[in-house]
Amino acid sequence: MLLPVAGIAGLALSGLLVLGLATVRVGVLAVLIGVVAAVVPVLVVVAALLWIDRWEPEPAKLLLITFAWGACVATLTALLVNDTAQAVGDLLLGTGNGGKVSALVSAPLVEEAVKAVPVILLMLWRSHEFDGVVDGMVYAGLAAAGFAFTENVYYFGRAFVEHGFGDGLSGGIFAAFILRGVLSPFAHPLFTVLIGIGVGLVARSSVRTAKILVPLGAYVGAVLLHALWNASATLGGATVFLNVYFLIMVPIFTAVVLIMVWQRRREQRIIATTLPGMAEAGWIAPSEIPLLSDLAARRKWRKQARKESGRAAARAVGAYQAAVTELAFARRWEGSPASERMRTAYLSRRQVELLAVLKQTRAEAVRLARGGTEG
Repeated sequence: MLLPVAGIAGLALSGLLVLGLATVRVGVLAVLIGVVAAVVPVLVVVAALLWIDRWEPEPAKLLLITFAWGACVATLTALLVNDTAQAVGDLLLGTGNGGKVSALVSAPLVEEAVKAVPVILLMLWRSHEFDGVVDGMVYAGLAAAGFAFTENVYYFGRAFVEHGFGDGLSGGIFAAFILRGVLSPFAHPLFTVLIGIGVGLVARSSVRTAKILVPLGAYVGAVLLHALWNASATLGGATVFLNVYFLIMVPIFTAVVLIMVWQRRREQRIIATTLPGMAEAGWIAPSEIPLLSDLAARRKWRKQARKESGRAAARAVGAYQAAVTELAFARRWEGSPASERMRTAYLSRRQVELLAVLKQTRAEAVRLARGGTEG
């Protein structure tokens, strides 16, 4: 009981410290304006990540904790380490050079490491909630989105303090918003998603060496890409920045998006392939196969249940659909015995638990549909 409480307290304390430091540096008004400006890009990023996670949505509490980790703990850690690196750099290399050390060395190394912490922890200790590449991308992207949100609050606030709202691209919060909110809202998520892909690739692997080397290689790739991005903004002029942006960042971003879309369709194929075996076992009705193998059909089913039997029935149908998905991912049937008793003997303990949840949610959905009780 103490561990969750301590974790929540740690997140809250980190968030308060970050908020306090930002307020001391730029002031309350600037922080409030920064929050308003930072909400827009983070909503876009989070919506995109949740779209990818539609087939097998991760637990909301884990998604929220991951985002909070990035926004609070990761940001505070990076802030303290980067400020220290900047101070040491100024001391050793001369005033003004510490910022370059921080941007090119400590920021990529530290930020990518702390953003990846919840992804690694989930793979190790909540493996039943971590099924592969999609989950890795979602958790990594959310941690980075939280980090980028808090970082943007500070940068937008500082831009307001130094230049006000600005005039187009000449400076101020408008220019900062165009650069960070329009041109590069996916920058931090893109770096960390590379780590999520690496972790997701070996999430179900039993090869110990691969489970270490592949995520480590992904981390190195994320650090190098992050360092290149910072170098183009810190050392190069506008031409260098635009060349890096269009010739390197955009192609990598496009490739990652294609991977996300492919993995999302792969999840749909897994479910569609598994449903007939589940119907043969008597766990779902054969008539439900087309209703469960398409997201639009699932949404229409819930809408119809709500119209005919109320909100509680719609929620029950949604819970049943989620249970079917969980079991489908836990086991992909390839011609096992037809009898339910014989099939159950082939199930792992986790799969037996999921089957019990499926039956329970299905019974509840049927009961509410027959009763037509408004929830």
